[in-house]
Amino acid sequence: MSRLPLGPAETVVDLAAIRANARLLRATAGVPLVAVVKADGYGHGAIASARAAQQGGADWIGTATVEEALALRAAGIQGPMLCWIGGPDADYAAAAAAGIDVSAHGVAQLDAMAAADAGRTEPARVQLKLDTGMSRAGAGRGEWAALFARAAEGERDGTWRITGIWTHPACADEPEHPANDRQEQAFREALVLAGEHGLRPELRHFANSATALLRPSARFDAVRCGIALYGLDPAPGQATDIGLVPAMTVHAPLALVKDLAPGDAVSYGHRWVAEHATTVGLIPLGYGDGIPRHASSPAAVQPAAVGIGGKRRPIRGTVCMDQFVVDLGGDRPEVGSDVVVFGPPGAGGPTAQDWAEAAGTINYEIVTRIGGRTARTYVGGLDEQDPT
Repeated sequence: MSRLPLGPAETVVDLAAIRANARLLRATAGVPLVAVVKADGYGHGAIASARAAQQGGADWIGTATVEEALALRAAGIQGPMLCWIGGPDADYAAAAAAGIDVSAHGVAQLDAMAAADAGRTEPARVQLKLDTGMSRAGAGRGEWAALFARAAEGERDGTWRITGIWTHPACADEPEHPANDRQEQAFREALVLAGEHGLRPELRHFANSATALLRPSARFDAVRCGIALYGLDPAPGQATDIGLVPAMTVHAPLALVKDLAPGDAVSYGHRWVAEHATTVGLIPLGYGDGIPRHASSPAAVQPAAVGIGGKRRPIRGTVCMDQFVVDLGGDRPEVGSDVVVFGPPGAGGPTAQDWAEAAGTINYEIVTRIGGRTARTYVGGLDEQDPT
């Protein structure tokens, strides 16, 4: 057994990849691109990701909350920006002052926006979010007429300008699912009704990443791309490869190499027992840093792995808060060796999609949850230091 002083685990974000992905998505869709940087840019850093996306041709920046959008404005991110979740305490007045488009899901929310914007001389920028079948946020079919009527009233009195009408697909990663046709048809019906109320929005948008790649009829006036912006496949096995490049690579130093005898058990619960003599390595990352504990479940079809010395090293035993163990198969790589937890193909380890399949989840979750004690480093041009 041997130990050396450890450097920090590191999340490397390639901004050149984000710029290139933005260009590809914009060109593929053929309509304006809303680059989604919510949840701290899906774990890649919202500020740097927004800048890189704009450099790659993104026309809009999208966030979930008003607070996320205001933070981007405070960091100097300019240009059209849309946010779509606003609770009772959302600062609509600040959003309007910053030129941020906010989303209204119903008449009550429009009324709250009108109260917040009372006294403004310039109309606020408001988009209307419709529920066409996801049964999540958005005005349902029975509310559309009232929503459009109130929206048109506010346009006439100068309270706001309705800049967009949009919805979100529920089953975009399953292109043959009948919900896709139903939702697109419902959205088209809603747009007709909106026009009958006198609304003429700049943007009608439906498509998320998977829809943007798989359903040309639903691209409308813009596409909203989140996970694809960061180079990950939004519909594994379904979408055509357009050359997206994963932007995140997670590294850690190998912390320890240890010999195991037959019958030695590893980690909490002794869920894995060595059948023969082997060596194992300790990786100083755990679920406190975003490594999914369920990736080590005995029920996993294929255990998650890391890359060390160009070989895949599978997890053995339960992922802990701060560390996990991998099987070195009798090898003894030097302590301090680079461990590729995941990254793009060719980086010497598995991909985020490999981890997602091992954990029974989606690649979105794998990259978004990474953080904790890992240091974030930028390469590929501007913002090579984390602006946060």
